[in-house]
Amino acid sequence: MKRYVIFTDLDGTLLDHDSYSFVPAIPALRLIEERNIPLVICSSKTRKEIERYRERLGNRDPFIVENGGGIFIPAGYFDPSVLYSCGLRVAVEGGYVIITLGASYHVLRRAVCELRDEGFRITGFGDMTTAQLAAVSGLSEEEAALARTRDFDEPFLFEGDAAAERELENAVRAKGFNLTRGRFFHILGESDKGKAVAILVSLYRQMFGEIGTVALGDSPNDIPMLARVDFPILVKKPDGRHDPRIDVPRLIRADGIGPAGWNEALLELLAV
Repeated sequence: MKRYVIFTDLDGTLLDHDSYSFVPAIPALRLIEERNIPLVICSSKTRKEIERYRERLGNRDPFIVENGGGIFIPAGYFDPSVLYSCGLRVAVEGGYVIITLGASYHVLRRAVCELRDEGFRITGFGDMTTAQLAAVSGLSEEEAALARTRDFDEPFLFEGDAAAERELENAVRAKGFNLTRGRFFHILGESDKGKAVAILVSLYRQMFGEIGTVALGDSPNDIPMLARVDFPILVKKPDGRHDPRIDVPRLIRADGIGPAGWNEALLELLAV
């Protein structure tokens, strides 16, 4: 039987867009656990947010935070000699080996303020109170507080048409940063989900040998991740359609919304 490693987005993918529930995905989650398949969360969420979901899921695998800004690997998960020979910024903290790929949050916040001064109508997470963020995101205030504890990526709301959005993207790139989109717009450094996934795939291959790599997502910020794996899976949005902006080689379009599509697609793939 082929050895798989699965990478997954959270919001709108493993988690329902509105309720943040993963209940429809439980059958596939149980199968993944039974087969001891690594399940790597790769999300725009923060370390503290993801740790909360890892606890709920009973997940003990590495995870990727804030659109690829950092990789958190439980201490002892990989051979230390492999980790420290990768040529990347590696630190040990709080029971994790941490690989940092992204720009620092205070630099991104400064760029957001500059963009607003230049006339772009944007409101970052750092501009909102916890209550305001809870209201616009559908998170509880406790969850919103965790979402504001950021290190590598600043999500924001943007008011403007398609032309203004193009101007915003050009302005962000002129400052040396990147723009991506999920539930919110995000400004970040040179990191992305794909670069982080590629690092972990290399480490897993050194540990397991040949593997089959799978990724599941729903939004444009998942494109770099989907493009890096053998089996890229796109789940449907709440309106029942696949995001038309996403088209990568070998793309599998799941016939289901969010966690329901996640569940169906993985059960079918793992049955082979």
